Amino acid sequence: MATLGDLSVKEMPLGVDPTVEEEYASQSKLLREFTDIPIIEKAWIFKSDEDNASQAMFSISQSNLLANKKRTHILSSHISTKSNDSVSFQWAPFPIDITGASAMVPSPSGSKLLVIKNQENESPTLFEIWGPSQLQKEIHAPKSVHGSVFADGWFEGISWDSSETLIAYVAEEPCPAKPAFDDLGYLKEGSTAKKDCGSWKGQGDWEEDWGETYSGKRQPALFVIDVVSGGVHGVKGISKSLSVGQVIWAPTAKRSHRYLVFVGWSLDFGSQKAVRKLGIKYCYNRPCALYAVKVPFAESGVDVQKEKSDSTEDLAAVVKLTEGISSAFFPRFSPDGHSLVFLSARTAVDTGAHWATNSLHRIDWPTDGNPQSAITIADVVPVVMCAEDGCFPGLYCSNFISEPWLSDGQTMIFSSFWRSTQVILSVDVLSGSVARISPGDSLSSWDVLALDGDKILSVSSSPIEPPQIKYGIPSAHTSVQSHLWNWFDVPNPITNSEKVCSLLASLQFSVLKIPIGEAPKNLTKGAKQPYEAIFVSSKSMKTGACDPLVVMLHGGPHSVSLTSFSKSLAFLSSLGYSLLIVNYRGSLGFGEEALQSLPGKIGLQDVNDVLKAIGHVVEMGLADSSKVAVLGGSHGGFLTTHLIGQAPDQFCAAAARNPVCNLELMVGTTDIPDWCYTEVYGSEGKDYFTEAPSSEHLHLFYDKSPISHITKVKTPTIFLLGAQDLRVPVSNGLQYARALKEKGVDVKVIVFPNDVHGISRPQSDFESFLNIGVWFKKYLK
Repeated sequence: MATLGDLSVKEMPLGVDPTVEEEYASQSKLLREFTDIPIIEKAWIFKSDEDNASQAMFSISQSNLLANKKRTHILSSHISTKSNDSVSFQWAPFPIDITGASAMVPSPSGSKLLVIKNQENESPTLFEIWGPSQLQKEIHAPKSVHGSVFADGWFEGISWDSSETLIAYVAEEPCPAKPAFDDLGYLKEGSTAKKDCGSWKGQGDWEEDWGETYSGKRQPALFVIDVVSGGVHGVKGISKSLSVGQVIWAPTAKRSHRYLVFVGWSLDFGSQKAVRKLGIKYCYNRPCALYAVKVPFAESGVDVQKEKSDSTEDLAAVVKLTEGISSAFFPRFSPDGHSLVFLSARTAVDTGAHWATNSLHRIDWPTDGNPQSAITIADVVPVVMCAEDGCFPGLYCSNFISEPWLSDGQTMIFSSFWRSTQVILSVDVLSGSVARISPGDSLSSWDVLALDGDKILSVSSSPIEPPQIKYGIPSAHTSVQSHLWNWFDVPNPITNSEKVCSLLASLQFSVLKIPIGEAPKNLTKGAKQPYEAIFVSSKSMKTGACDPLVVMLHGGPHSVSLTSFSKSLAFLSSLGYSLLIVNYRGSLGFGEEALQSLPGKIGLQDVNDVLKAIGHVVEMGLADSSKVAVLGGSHGGFLTTHLIGQAPDQFCAAAARNPVCNLELMVGTTDIPDWCYTEVYGSEGKDYFTEAPSSEHLHLFYDKSPISHITKVKTPTIFLLGAQDLRVPVSNGLQYARALKEKGVDVKVIVFPNDVHGISRPQSDFESFLNIGVWFKKYLK
């Protein structure tokens, strides 16, 4: 049987040139080698009976191309530390496949493991409670109780209580009753169709969802499982206007007063009343707050909740904890229960930028365990406006691990973007002091997996190095808050093919600082600072003979390309291309002033930043200006199509994945129309936003769009489009591609019928980058 990595001539589309067929076959074999590289996603640490020892469990994923799914397995290891300069990992001989598990959450003591399996169709959700050697209990939650449990990393929240008898989590609320009809017409509620007569269910009222990747998902709601009785109960008293997520149990001295703390996203938050749910994926500018809700406690085996209606008394049981701040998420209680710490994206909410610099805050939790809405919020780490060279640029966090605390109970450990890298930070939540504890001389990107007491289990990678496990131990004779840590390489349990290792060993990378040149006087200080680009090239590059250059552009625009490993970009590097991965101004990790310099100037400042970066490497002798291609997705596709229009002689080839090509068209079809206003008008775009744009708005949207430069384009361009994309609907790319065809430009379009914005399904991602590789080979000779 032929596989995707084994394309034969007979399997190629009719009319394809034999030379191109050979190129497809050759590149597909190489791409398959990179696609098979496993990725470490999560880890958990468990205490051991031995001194200076523990057990680790790693979740590792791998693409399953034939099944078009992600395959996940668990690999365990015994960890022992003999001193501050020695650590040993003893790996289990084989991994265990857990494909089909939606989430895994150990209990606080590590004696139990919850495994959640969301089932397809109308099957119930399965909750498995595992002990050290066997399955202890299996609980079924039918669709009439709730839908799928959220395991998306955003609404997701699964929390054991301290007694390990209750589990709180977030799931889709049950589907409302649909109208029913038979041959005589409408069936009233409670009535049944006549025997032997046909009937059918209608659609009922349409419900808004949270947009991209949440299409068809119902409202997130809170539920509690009683592990002993097996009862599943919805948490009552929460307003229907709130979508909930990220739930955790609050500490309490009284078993009769149990509170859950959760994040709530409201449609009527403050003065910003919305008529719809705007897309929330990658959008931290959606107002949210922390809430506490009382969960009446009873001994195990007795109902945790009695069914009640949303009465005024019920709603009064919900306390809003973060009055006066427009954003609060990722709540974590300190080990002693005295502090509740959370992140805020209030700069994103206040300015309209979809992601911006975070701040960290603390609430002193009441000693009696009864929260009040008048709780004082203390600032721990403020927003950094201007990042001086080499200094802390501010917080840019995409998640916290579940237990981020060192043994002192006041130091948090987490990962954050630091210019073009990701680093590990320690933050004292009482003093606010911040320290970078991953190696300061490392250009690789680091991510925290789990804490092993006062030691850190992490993973490090770079554009030329697949993920490598690292183990951090505080230096002897220093406190845990110190930035002096010893980092040890852990023998990697993951082996890659000899070909991949050989190809990656032939590459090198650096981070270049790109000066902006003469800056307008009205620019802020932060916006005048150099931005960065990651440059990946062959070690054997000969003087005067540069490899073709592929310019890679991230989306957002308020995102960042990191010095971490990417299978697809490593594949392109291994084809013989140098990569210029540009973090133009507006990217995360460079301070708030640099980020806020872009809204209102898209299509101009970001385009010029990319062109200057290309000119910079050409002047350094690292690239040939006559052999340049450009690749980008989303806003990176916006830049790609802008660049081939504004600099039509610069690029030999282009590739655009779900590109923003026409804002005038996008504003009426996207799940984030407010994004169009903010990026075109700047922060005042929040005030202009409406579901019915004026002709003046539409005119400016067109002028700011790549399609306004289409008459100048002559670059051969390939388009990769997801038909289910709600962020940048497929019509955007198709309109632009058809217009290019109309004027005789060489164009190739591939539409993936079941993919959303990311085009991340294994087969689609494979075919996407295979075609990009072949396209670039054709035009970058």
